[in-house]
Amino acid sequence: MFFQTSIKINGMACVAAAIGLFSGTIMAADYTKNPFTLAYDGAITENVKGAVNINPVKYKLNGLDIAANVYTPANYDPNRKYPVIVVAHPNGGVKEQVAGLYAQRLAEQGYITITADAAYQGASGGLPRSVDKPANRIEDIHGMADFIAQYPGADAKRVGLLGICGGGGYALAAAATDKRFKSIGTVSMFNSGRVRRNGYVDSQLGSIQQRLQQAVDARAQETAGGEVLYSGDANLTDEQIAKLPFDLYRQGYAYYWKTHAHPNSTFKYTTSSLLDLMRFDATDHLELIQQPLLMIAGSQADSLYMSEDAFAKATGTKDKELFRIDGATHIETYWVPQYVDAALARLSAFYARTL
Repeated sequence: MFFQTSIKINGMACVAAAIGLFSGTIMAADYTKNPFTLAYDGAITENVKGAVNINPVKYKLNGLDIAANVYTPANYDPNRKYPVIVVAHPNGGVKEQVAGLYAQRLAEQGYITITADAAYQGASGGLPRSVDKPANRIEDIHGMADFIAQYPGADAKRVGLLGICGGGGYALAAAATDKRFKSIGTVSMFNSGRVRRNGYVDSQLGSIQQRLQQAVDARAQETAGGEVLYSGDANLTDEQIAKLPFDLYRQGYAYYWKTHAHPNSTFKYTTSSLLDLMRFDATDHLELIQQPLLMIAGSQADSLYMSEDAFAKATGTKDKELFRIDGATHIETYWVPQYVDAALARLSAFYARTL
């Protein structure tokens, strides 16, 4: 089973929604008004018997406290067995944003789902803050699987994986060797290593060595007890954001800083992390993935090239699909209702068949 498909969505509705989002005139999901600080539309506001519930949990992973949310399906019975889906959040994101949205919606389909803040990020432990190393992010995914496999009602033999944006790239890397994951889905997959190394859309190939030297210098400063240096964060005006060269960056600032902002979410990462990020590539050893694979991306996403590249390199599975949502950009798959519905419809059918 090896095919590529696309779907068309009501374009005018999405255009209208996008105008509101990127003009900064709406607050799509105010975390301060949610008791669980969830920052997405339709989020759970209280746990009601017989409905989908959210359960904040903490567990240890390599000595660090990991903060996670477990979503249980309607009429959850801990004595039954439910299929499970692990959800990995985007770079800079936290469990209360798009990862929580997809986790909640999949719980509505009858799955126990878990999404956790990455180590050193969000509400999880680890110092210095905002370390962003691929090995840590991959271990986070293994750790979610460890925890949820022992959760009451979880069927450890039916565990799926969903990675969104940077979490999608790390999901591919984790699933290459972790065969507990019986099927793998990605939404708007982002290859963090390739982008940190080559620049977005391979736009910084000429400065690789310079940026590596900056990472080395930052590590040396940390080691000597100096200030921890950070990359990726900038306090930009609306005018500056509008002039950014890529949709992902323009729309990403609007999503993360305005409409779906959360205090634990940040673009920044330690500059020394680049030593690890720049030698990583999410497409390495993808032939080891033999499980069913569904990759979803917007047809208008300027990140689409990363999903297409990974899909071509996943030669070890015969059950794979690249599903393009016609008209969607990268960030729009996080929140625009029509695009989220399209992605979830495909994911629901995929997991129902493979778990």
